[in-house]
Amino acid sequence: MKVAVVGKGGVGKTTLTAALARRQAQSGRPVVAVDADPDGNLAMALGVSPKDMPEPIALMKDLIRERTDAKDEGAGLMFKINPKVDDLPEKYSVDADGINLLVLGTVELGGKGCLCPETALLKALMQHLLLRISDDVLLDMEAGLEHVGRASARGVDAMIAVVEPGMRSVQTAARVHRLAKDIGIERTFVVANKISRPEQNDALAAALPGQTILGSLPYCEELGQADLDGRPADVQDGRFNEAVARVADELEGQLSR
Repeated sequence: MKVAVVGKGGVGKTTLTAALARRQAQSGRPVVAVDADPDGNLAMALGVSPKDMPEPIALMKDLIRERTDAKDEGAGLMFKINPKVDDLPEKYSVDADGINLLVLGTVELGGKGCLCPETALLKALMQHLLLRISDDVLLDMEAGLEHVGRASARGVDAMIAVVEPGMRSVQTAARVHRLAKDIGIERTFVVANKISRPEQNDALAAALPGQTILGSLPYCEELGQADLDGRPADVQDGRFNEAVARVADELEGQLSR
């Protein structure tokens, strides 16, 4: 299962990514959780201590230079566009309670923008994760739509747009649904988050006609406090955890069809 989690900033992408990764790991499946958000905090959500925080791969200049064989030849910068990356997930991920966490850092991948050694390495690494390993891969993508426009999540089995009650969030999800098809991602789903009243689910469903809603997560005060305190997003709220389980089960069911 290769899934990218997207949405407007603040809707709960990281919360959902962490919750799904935990559930998959607890079921005994090998899981790689990828923080592909330049301003990401997936490590904190998964309970990685500050002293164990991994360095973003995009900032590893010596590694990038070594793997891409980057050289300034006078006529311009020369480098490999298909560097060796198959050993990087094992070398540079950290264990987060059975989840392999990999932090990419600032990502400029895919179809548009200049190509440089950093982007060549990150693009090759993303392709390796999505196309060449059997582990479940969950991508916590950057906020907004830039990643879709650059096709940085091409190769995923599905894209999940997280929405909260509010039209700006809904509009982002609707655009993700359209743009994903342009880069060959046929399966896009929605998860509603921070739901405090049942009628909010009905309103979101009406605002996103034709989209498959996997389920909804209730507003969770414990989760909000954990975020304020800088604690892991591993809450004991039974309603929230049961809702995550239903979303995960529905996702698996959709992907198996």
